[in-house]
Amino acid sequence: MTDTGAPLSDLAADGGHPHDGPHGYASDKEAYLKRMRRIEGQVRGIARMIDEDVYCIDILTQVSAVTKALQAVSIGLVEDHLGHCVVDAARASEAEGAAKVKEAADAIGRLVRS
Repeated sequence: MTDTGAPLSDLAADGGHPHDGPHGYASDKEAYLKRMRRIEGQVRGIARMIDEDVYCIDILTQVSAVTKALQAVSIGLVEDHLGHCVVDAARASEAEGAAKVKEAADAIGRLVRS
């Protein structure tokens, strides 16, 4: 889901983010998916720990590990976005480049606040 409550899959279909061509992470897609599956397993493990009444500090330790793993994915995506999407937009035109920089800065701001 997005901030607006719309499913992520709806963004491209409804024109929310008109991106042609491969995304910056395309070359590392399988690695990202592998990392996300690992994180998904960690989150399920945390839910299981809560269900089994595991000690709070042990659960918090696992939450911290998941948070760090998600941050690592986020940093990789930011790097890929800057290196591909922003650079391509800047090559296309100054206005497109400025718009992509603003978009990236806004995304980074959301990451920092989270």
